[in-house]
Amino acid sequence: MSFLDCSCISHTSVENISVEDHYNTVSHHYLTNEPAACSLSKTPPNDDMTVYSTDISHYQLLSELGEGFYDLSVVCLARHKPTGNLVAVKRTNLDNCTEEQLGVLQNEVLQTQLFHHPNILTSQIVFTSSSKLWVISPLMAYGSADCLVKTYFSDGMSESLIAFILYGVLKGLDYLHRMGYIHRSVKASHILLSGDGRVYLSGLHSLYSMVRDGKRSKVVYDVPEHSSTVLPWLSPELLQQDLHGYDVKSDIYSLGITACELASGRVPFQDMHPTLMLLQKLKGSHCCLLDIHPFPLEGLGLKVSRSGVDSGIGESVAASSIMRTMTGERPQSPAPKNFSVLFHNLVELCLQHDPEKRPSARSLLTHAFLKQVKRHTKDSFLTLLHPAVPLNNPRVLAKAVQTAAGQDSTTSPDGTAGAWEF
Repeated sequence: MSFLDCSCISHTSVENISVEDHYNTVSHHYLTNEPAACSLSKTPPNDDMTVYSTDISHYQLLSELGEGFYDLSVVCLARHKPTGNLVAVKRTNLDNCTEEQLGVLQNEVLQTQLFHHPNILTSQIVFTSSSKLWVISPLMAYGSADCLVKTYFSDGMSESLIAFILYGVLKGLDYLHRMGYIHRSVKASHILLSGDGRVYLSGLHSLYSMVRDGKRSKVVYDVPEHSSTVLPWLSPELLQQDLHGYDVKSDIYSLGITACELASGRVPFQDMHPTLMLLQKLKGSHCCLLDIHPFPLEGLGLKVSRSGVDSGIGESVAASSIMRTMTGERPQSPAPKNFSVLFHNLVELCLQHDPEKRPSARSLLTHAFLKQVKRHTKDSFLTLLHPAVPLNNPRVLAKAVQTAAGQDSTTSPDGTAGAWEF
């Protein structure tokens, strides 16, 4: 089976493709001229210059972290034996993929070689062994933002932590938009956090290029594959599928939904029937943050993000099990929140029904709510994540190694599978 023209694709740096930015920005009194400083985002994404091999015997699979690519890929925590480095290994059985899925995989692998940004998760090396595609990526020790919400922040994260995460995501989106790409799958499960305090945007399989035949289109009309799994996050104009099409501002709407998800632990529109959800979005029903105001959850179509129902985010069972081992009990629910005016304003800007009224990713980086990011260092960021425990914690690793020695290495320590999406 031919998947790639070459059997190995190593991660290489390329010059950024300069694409003229045609989308409009929105002037607002909460937006200033300069983006907030964030020292953690200025470091290149892959400082480690280790050369990873294509020999599968060099990778010790420790435990299963979850699944990806529509449950056709398995993501494992692994150790690179020659260096001892911890990595994430995503393996996909190509024999189980349709021709269309193979095309999506190939496109994702080749496209990600173009990107080099500290907030975009790319692979260290990609190769095939027998009928399996192996993708070696840096380990995201804190997992996804979705996993953190389900495990440690069931009532939502603090505003400071949300600001830090959104800032990293916006930096990644700004880069993609300038390169001429729409992400189309921005949600908490596609936001990954490393053990050294970095925010990465993943889920690149839904990327769509606005550049065709050397020209950048103003709008596109393509509908993402398996879009039913991300309906709550998709913008009204993308769902409407009319002659007006959609552009990069669609990602800004998804970011607003994600902000609500991180703030309350609940996903707007999640429990609605798809037809009702579509009608609500098309008629401009306004979604907002839930704070101390007595809004009935049922009336707003919300659900608890850690529900046992698979809603397209996926349940991080294995990862949650590993992390809960370190804390014993789930933290107590805090008192009702009262979100700041600045946070409310940022969400309101993102969720404007008219995409022309939404700010660009670059403009949002100057929003007053994100100014607090400059007050945080690596250590303070890790403090905001308390009581979460990273997978590279010695006690967690010891448990994983013990599990790998006693059972199939592709099974998680508690015998279940998680659903991290790398």
